Amino acid sequence: MNPDYIFVYGTLRRDANSDMHQLLAKYAEFVSDATYQGRLYKINYYPGAVPSDDSNDAVHGEVYWLHQADVALPLLDQYEEFGPDFPGPNEFIRKRQSVLLKNGCTVTAWVYIYNHSILGLELIKSANFIQQPL
Repeated sequence: MNPDYIFVYGTLRRDANSDMHQLLAKYAEFVSDATYQGRLYKINYYPGAVPSDDSNDAVHGEVYWLHQADVALPLLDQYEEFGPDFPGPNEFIRKRQSVLLKNGCTVTAWVYIYNHSILGLELIKSANFIQQPL
């Protein structure tokens, strides 16, 4: 069985000092800093990542191994307002995506991807929510 990894890039990161990061830490173990081939936008007080075909685009974040994915993912889905309990289309969708770890290895991880139009949204040029908070 393949391990469940999750890539986080916003309020779930360690340095975001959020209550939800504490919840993530309860059910997951930090693996590495990582990047996801995408672009990061300012949605509100939080960011949203969208995939990109440009290999120069890289959203900075962290990868965690979910040692209790069956417990953690439903809680994270609630936080991200993803799933059938929320009116569609959901603001975020959770998909397995390829992410690049700091050591150069690639893993497949869950990523919450922004699921609405990016027209009029501000691009976070650093692609790093922690370095350029909203």
